[in-house]
Amino acid sequence: MGGEPPEPGPTIVVVDERAAPGAGPEVDADRWGRLATDVLVDERLDEPRIELTVHFVDEQPIADLKRDHLGGDGSPTDVLAFPVDDPAEVPGDVPVLLGDVVICPSVADRQAEGGQRAYEDEVALLLVHGILHLLGHDHAEPDETAAMQRRERELLDRHHRS
Repeated sequence: MGGEPPEPGPTIVVVDERAAPGAGPEVDADRWGRLATDVLVDERLDEPRIELTVHFVDEQPIADLKRDHLGGDGSPTDVLAFPVDDPAEVPGDVPVLLGDVVICPSVADRQAEGGQRAYEDEVALLLVHGILHLLGHDHAEPDETAAMQRRERELLDRHHRS
């Protein structure tokens, strides 16, 4: 019978907060939780003290978050990331609240259709993109964009299966 149980990894909470979750695109909480875990492990954040929450929301809540926190125009977006703790600045015996990634499945679904890709591929990209933002990646400058996109591709190639 097997040996030692695997070490527990980061704590990932995936919440479908949509008003009518079954009415829109499917959200497979287990699948997205596994992808988030794989990405954090790959980024060397595999400790049980690392915590990340992924929220799936409707268009109005994500539009409100964008407007209230980023000065947006009130239109919905696909993904937002709200970092909390920098793991490098948190003592080793204290939980690290990495932050929250907020994804809008209906916007992701429209983008997938427009980009002629699968909905699951779009959500995977948005989740990885959001996590990388929590880890300090940005795309304000062309070189930052290239580096972030390169890392997204590496992580998706390694951990996402359509």
